[in-house]
Amino acid sequence: MAAIHPAEVLEETGAFNAPIWSPCEHYAGDRRKLEKAVGLPGANRGLFDLTLDLEDGAEVGSELANARDLIEGLNSNLASVSSFAGRVGFRVHPPDHQCFVEDLRLIANQSKRQIDYLVIPKVCGAESASEAIRATQRTYSLARKPIPAIQFFIETHEALSDVAAIARFPQVAFLTFGQMDLTSAHRGAIPASAMHSPGQFTNPLLRRAKLELSAACHAAGKIPTHNPTLDYNDIDQTAADAIQAREFGFLRMMSIHPSQIAPILDAFSPQYDELSEATEILLKAQHKNWGPIAYEGKLHDRASYRFYWDRLRLAKRMDRVLPQAAEIFFKLN
Repeated sequence: MAAIHPAEVLEETGAFNAPIWSPCEHYAGDRRKLEKAVGLPGANRGLFDLTLDLEDGAEVGSELANARDLIEGLNSNLASVSSFAGRVGFRVHPPDHQCFVEDLRLIANQSKRQIDYLVIPKVCGAESASEAIRATQRTYSLARKPIPAIQFFIETHEALSDVAAIARFPQVAFLTFGQMDLTSAHRGAIPASAMHSPGQFTNPLLRRAKLELSAACHAAGKIPTHNPTLDYNDIDQTAADAIQAREFGFLRMMSIHPSQIAPILDAFSPQYDELSEATEILLKAQHKNWGPIAYEGKLHDRASYRFYWDRLRLAKRMDRVLPQAAEIFFKLN
C-alpha cells in the first residue's frame, strides 16, 4: 500500500486549508521605501509581505496625493513588483475618515497589480467592521476585481470588546494589535513607557488586550499580528520582542525598517530542532498509516500530527524545510 501524504489526512479543517502567510509584514509609506522593499533580500522568495501605508504615510491634507503616488510607484515598478513573491497590501484610512472610500476606489481602479489584502485601522466595534467590509465589497464589485482579504487593526476599546465577533467575519484574514492607539485611548492609565519593552508585555491592561486578540484569532482560525518594535535601530530588541510576541500566541509581526525583517523571520520561523522532531514524528506516523505512535516516550496522534505538519508547511514557505522532509513530503508540491 502506498504511503498516504500528510495533506490527505491532516488538512481536514478550514484552519489547516488556509494559506500560509509570511510571519513578517513590512510597511512602506512612500515610493522610495516601496522601491527599496521590493529589492530587499528574500523579496523574490516571498519571505515577507509588503504593506503600503496610506494612513500614516502622508501629512494632513496630502493623503490622496500620497495614495496616488504610492499606487503609481507600484504600477511603474511592476516588473520589480512582479518578481516580489510575497503578498502586497494597502493600509487605508479609518472608515470614518473622509479619504476611506476614495482610498478604496483608487486602489481598486488604478492598481495594475492584484492586491492581496487591505488593512483597515481604528474600527469601532463589530458593526463598524461590518460596514467597512461592505464598503470594500461594493467598491471591488464595481471595479470587477477580486475582493482582497481584510486585516483589521484592533486599537479602540470598542474593537477590543468585539474582537471575537470581528475575528469571525469570513472576509477577515488577520487582526493586528494597535498598541500605540490603544495606549492613548486609556488617557494616561497606561504609561508611555508601555509603548516600548518591557512595559508592552508587562503592563496588565496591555497583556490582557494582547491575549484577548490572540485567543480570538486562534478560535476563528485567523492570524494574530503583533505591533512593531518602535526602537527600529535596536535589532536585539526587535528579536526579543518577536520572541515575546510568540509567547503571547502571535503568528506574525509588523516591521517598520528593513533591518527588522531578519530577526522577525528568525523568531517566528520553525527552528532546526523543531523541524527535525517534526520530520521524524510525521515519518513514523506515515509508516503507521497515521494511527497513534509513541515517540521518545510520548504519545502522538492526529492532533499533534497537525501541529507538526503545520510547522513543516511554514518551514517550506520560509525555505527552512529539512532535506529529508523536502524529499518525502514536498517533492510533489
